[in-house]
Amino acid sequence: MKKRKLNAVVFMTIALVFGISFYLNSVFPQNFDAYFKPKYYGQFGPIAICVELFIAGIYLYKGDKKSNFALALFAFTSLLDPIFNLAGLFGSNVPIYATIIFVVCSIWSLYLAFSNTYNLGRISLLEVIGSFVLGVIIELSFNYFFQFW
Repeated sequence: MKKRKLNAVVFMTIALVFGISFYLNSVFPQNFDAYFKPKYYGQFGPIAICVELFIAGIYLYKGDKKSNFALALFAFTSLLDPIFNLAGLFGSNVPIYATIIFVVCSIWSLYLAFSNTYNLGRISLLEVIGSFVLGVIIELSFNYFFQFW
């Protein structure tokens, strides 16, 4: 139980530190029309990844059965960002230092989710597919769909 809570606190701390950093680096326009531009909404993609990691950390800390799904969702979303970037679909809004840390966290999250390390309930195939599809939708919504809006 101590290891589960320690993992959860580490995930929540990383999410808070990066989330605050990304929020402070966000640009808030002065004129009203700029809020309807795709570039404005695209800058919140890294914050969405931090929110996913923070929620997964909360579930993991509480020992909730939803934690494996939340860990897989975070992992797929954060891994798809550099994969789509390398494939040339779009440029990533996540800085390289955060990408490296997110990739490490996502690999660890996938391990925790698929191995059911803390006996929180095995993740089903439907949950794996759902978390992957939702991760793709989240990643594309902040990086691809807003570019053509």
